[in-house]
Amino acid sequence: MTMAMLLTSIAYAQSSNSPEGATGPYHVSQTLHVGGEGGWDYLTVDAEHKLLFVPRSTHTMVLNADTGQPVVDIPGQKRNHGVALVASASRGFITDGEEGSVTVFDLKSYKVLGKIKTAEDADGVIYDPASGKVLVVCGDAGVMIPISPDVDVAKGKADPAVELGGKPEFLAADGKGKAYINLVDKDQVAVVDTKTMKVLNKWSTAPGGSPVGMSMDVVKRRLFVGCRKPQKLVVMNADDGKVLADMPIGAGVDATKFDGDVFASCGDGTLTVVRETSGKFEVLQKVQTRRGARTMGVDTMTHRLYLPTAELEPPAEGQTRPRPKPDSFMIVVVSRSEK
Repeated sequence: MTMAMLLTSIAYAQSSNSPEGATGPYHVSQTLHVGGEGGWDYLTVDAEHKLLFVPRSTHTMVLNADTGQPVVDIPGQKRNHGVALVASASRGFITDGEEGSVTVFDLKSYKVLGKIKTAEDADGVIYDPASGKVLVVCGDAGVMIPISPDVDVAKGKADPAVELGGKPEFLAADGKGKAYINLVDKDQVAVVDTKTMKVLNKWSTAPGGSPVGMSMDVVKRRLFVGCRKPQKLVVMNADDGKVLADMPIGAGVDATKFDGDVFASCGDGTLTVVRETSGKFEVLQKVQTRRGARTMGVDTMTHRLYLPTAELEPPAEGQTRPRPKPDSFMIVVVSRSEK
């Protein structure tokens, strides 16, 4: 989902200045002022090389994760959303919703190698090691499309689409042969066997609705589903779909992440932190970030979270959504306090 589309649903009057949850193990440690043109969506962290891959609508910025300084810029997209990195193939894959395609680039030179056709509204993308496929979900088309990382970009094509029966938003894989996909218009999670590429089941996200954010604890087999209506983080058993817990979060969630604790980033400028203790889940902290910081990437080596946003102005006359100030794009860094 694009920045502009999401901010339409978040009232401009919402503020991120509340002191709620000011104390706790997490804090905003740094703000990387990046600038540049374009919106933003999913941010991907390359922890090994300390790089951030940031789609900016028509181009993808590769940034130094410590300083925010540009390393390179990958051009040639029209409305990009996410980036998947496949180190074994030395390739990266950028989804383009307007073109219904994936841009393939070399991870060493960053040269664009070509494009592979997917389907309308190509959005969330991950790499699934069990099937050895890049998995692309296409919202308006209602499908998931697998792509071989070593696909011939000149003559090759994607694998056949998996019909999902709903509008997918984001997904997670357990590394053992299953992918879990939010169906935002059905209030469901679709379970796909990534070896046969068949839908196995669909589970309700109730009491949460409009599920968008998805991440997973692959060891304990928990799914973390960020829901917008009502605003909840739903914890689900990845084996049977049983809802284990639900907790309130902020408005405009777009991503969840797992890194020991669970995180839900919301466009109202809040980051909800949830911790599991002896099988019970509770809200540990609500960190104030910046309004518009609805997606995030996590560096599992440094345990830093990176949340992209920009300075936002009131809507123009006759408009309903806030406007990013020119050249104000930034990345808010949230760190864990030293113990």
